[in-house]
Amino acid sequence: MPIFKVKVKWGKEVFNDVEANTDEDPILFKAQLFALTGVQNERQKVMLKGATLKDNNWGNIQLKNGAVVLLMGSKEEDVPNEPKQKPVFVEDMNEEELASALDFPSGLTNLGNTCYMNATIQCLKTVPELCDALKEYKGEVSLSGGMLAGSVTAALRDLYSAMDRGNGSSIPPLILLQVLHAAFPRFAEKSSHGGFQQQDANECWTEILRMLQQKLQAKNGANQSRQYSSIIDQYFGGRFTCELKCTESEEEPVTTSEESFLQLSCFISQEVKYMHSGLLSRLNEQITKHSPSLGRDAIYSKSSKINRLPAYLSIQFVRFFYKEKESINAKILKDIKFQLNLDVFDLCSPELQRKLIPMRNKFKEFEDRKIEEVKMVKKQGDAEVEKTGVNKAPYWFEDDIGSNNSGYYELQAVLTHKGRSSGSGHYVGWTRKPGTNQWLQLDDDKVTPISEEDVLKLSGGGDWHCAYVLLYGPRLLEINDGTDKMDTTV
Repeated sequence: MPIFKVKVKWGKEVFNDVEANTDEDPILFKAQLFALTGVQNERQKVMLKGATLKDNNWGNIQLKNGAVVLLMGSKEEDVPNEPKQKPVFVEDMNEEELASALDFPSGLTNLGNTCYMNATIQCLKTVPELCDALKEYKGEVSLSGGMLAGSVTAALRDLYSAMDRGNGSSIPPLILLQVLHAAFPRFAEKSSHGGFQQQDANECWTEILRMLQQKLQAKNGANQSRQYSSIIDQYFGGRFTCELKCTESEEEPVTTSEESFLQLSCFISQEVKYMHSGLLSRLNEQITKHSPSLGRDAIYSKSSKINRLPAYLSIQFVRFFYKEKESINAKILKDIKFQLNLDVFDLCSPELQRKLIPMRNKFKEFEDRKIEEVKMVKKQGDAEVEKTGVNKAPYWFEDDIGSNNSGYYELQAVLTHKGRSSGSGHYVGWTRKPGTNQWLQLDDDKVTPISEEDVLKLSGGGDWHCAYVLLYGPRLLEINDGTDKMDTTV
């Protein structure tokens, strides 16, 4: 009986002196291999010098003592079981499944030309202090007279709560729309077709903040230089120092006053190509008013400087103007460039500039340190900087919670309009995920990831989405509890 002793190699394991009887069917030899390795016959692939052994005959395989036989195959327990829930590829997911898998925020259902409200709600939701204040609000929704501000506040609180629990699914903002219609009947106007008319998103933005202003209390500390009644004034409100000089009378003294704002305006003229220059033109303007010294109307030069910066700076592009002939708010489509990182130091009063300098110096030190770290990493090859206890420095002045203490801002939301008039077209919100450079397009119930480059293309210049309202938040400074250490291990 031709019995050979062969060497069987299986992965990293080797089995010596395995007997193979060529007078018997190969299935018996494979049974021995199963006993040695646990690899089932149907999973075995046995080879010798490139030839594969079959179950019922030895074929062209010529065995001899000491021959090396190669076994390929896995034991049954090493083979992963088919998952109970089959995997779904991204390209096969619907919008709701995609939003949940990628941790997208919830979209909002368009209830008939309500994109102006949806875009506003999504942009304001990027302010964590506002969301926290809403969670603490205890009022309830009521449609009875005199309770409208409380109802708007409670409805927005409940909507944000539903969005947080939504796992990326679309939420219909029915209650908030209902109380907005009750508070502002013009938002409930209907077209000749019976549906709701489109509204101006910035008007909605302003009115919602005005309602919240009445109900959300400020976080006032004991050492605050000014006590605020509302968190809206505290975190969204700034102040101007204004000087008014009559250009037609040298004798009339310059008058100084203080004005509050919840939003800056970027005026768009033929000369304006950048948002910053549009803001400057708003701070230096000419107005006509009655002159007490001349006893008639005269031209005055009004110069304004910011003496209090809010944590969150809202900027409206003044894109719409009234056309009497067509009786519509026509749109200025001009391309106005804006920045992802904004510095408003030159818009501030000399007094505020002096207060901003210490924090700005800390930002400069941080940036210089980062440059030195990069140089050290390059010098030492694969070495990395190990950070210990990285925190964020307060962005407000110690005696003014809710202010901005550096003049530096980062863009966190954009509200755009697509169309030719404020009462038509389509509004969309675009927001940045906190702590990242990842942006999302929030087009009613559709949530889509986009890049920073896509956001910068919203500057206008055509019928594409044009930036209408920008929301900037404070730029945060990283500070270390410990000392940075250079890791030189390779």
